[in-house]
Amino acid sequence: MAGLFFAFDVSVMPGLAAGDDRTYVTAMRAFNAAIDGNALFGMAFVLALLVAVGSAVLEFRAGRRSAALWVGSAAAAYLVVLVITFAVNIPLNNELASGGDVAQMTDFAIVEKFESTWVATNIVRTVLCTAALAALARALVLHGRATR
Repeated sequence: MAGLFFAFDVSVMPGLAAGDDRTYVTAMRAFNAAIDGNALFGMAFVLALLVAVGSAVLEFRAGRRSAALWVGSAAAAYLVVLVITFAVNIPLNNELASGGDVAQMTDFAIVEKFESTWVATNIVRTVLCTAALAALARALVLHGRATR
């Protein structure tokens, strides 16, 4: 997920911002529809949290408390990502999608509101996912040391 969010931060969103508003709306609607309708993406998006929580529990039960703490930290960071996604990004996506036929739109004020908030929260999601990935890497090192 860190890679996906990062790709949007450094390429997709700046690329869309360089174009016109009609193209921006059309492309974001297409991206969101592709993600919303993709069961594999949805499964990976949610399973990342479940696997992290499960791994933290297993590490804790095995007495590897340090590794469990790092995995738990990763799970907590990713949980915040999910909260941001469901509380901010998805409602923004839905608002953008409900604007009617893009070819008939004349007022694109929604784009500025959408873009400023969506981009800012996506950067936060990128940072949190990257921190979660780093925490998982640290947990893996600790797990390896403890199981030698």
